Amino acid sequence: MFTGIIESVGKVESLQSVGGDVRLRIQTDLDMSDVHLGDSIATNGICLTVTDWGDHWYAADVSRESLNRTTLGQWKVGQRVNVEKAMLPTTRFGGHIVSGHVDAVGEITVVKADARSIYYEVTAPVEIARYLAEKGSVTVDGISLTINYLRGNVISLNLIPHTAERTNIGTWQVGAKVNLEVDVLARYIERLLLGNKAAETKQQSKISMDFLAENGFLK
Repeated sequence: MFTGIIESVGKVESLQSVGGDVRLRIQTDLDMSDVHLGDSIATNGICLTVTDWGDHWYAADVSRESLNRTTLGQWKVGQRVNVEKAMLPTTRFGGHIVSGHVDAVGEITVVKADARSIYYEVTAPVEIARYLAEKGSVTVDGISLTINYLRGNVISLNLIPHTAERTNIGTWQVGAKVNLEVDVLARYIERLLLGNKAAETKQQSKISMDFLAENGFLK
């Protein structure tokens, strides 16, 4: 579990194809003294399991599922990535609940200065739009951010100078792909509202205005 508060900007040191998967090594200035084999480190919002590490690096194996669902398959050696170690029970909870399980890949469509902050628009895939809410939380490349407003499946964001300095957002340009994770509570609420229908094999959501009315959520 993570908070979306980035601890360090690391760099992709190597990418090695191994049996159809990828073995990844990240260079970082994180304090690795308390890291153990099997620990989780979020890397651009992807929860990766540490398989080896040293004073200034860690390695992880990346499955086909992660390659298919995230931007990792497009990473290059030397690329800057946002890094956060898993939170502790005693950690100050400054962001929101982040699992490191990427829901979809979005695209940066607008970048412009807005006083001292930077304004971004991110187009999210239509299928996750229902999990997004104005002034709600979204994780973009591992960063916990507040949605200013929504226009359909387009998210608007303002990033303050501090966030720009502590993350890799300086590499975000129009057309760049980013990892998106919606608020975990939104996913579970949808499943709860489905009730027993959640066990049906059809994948698309059955929640509609009629469904909500029939089950007493609307009057």
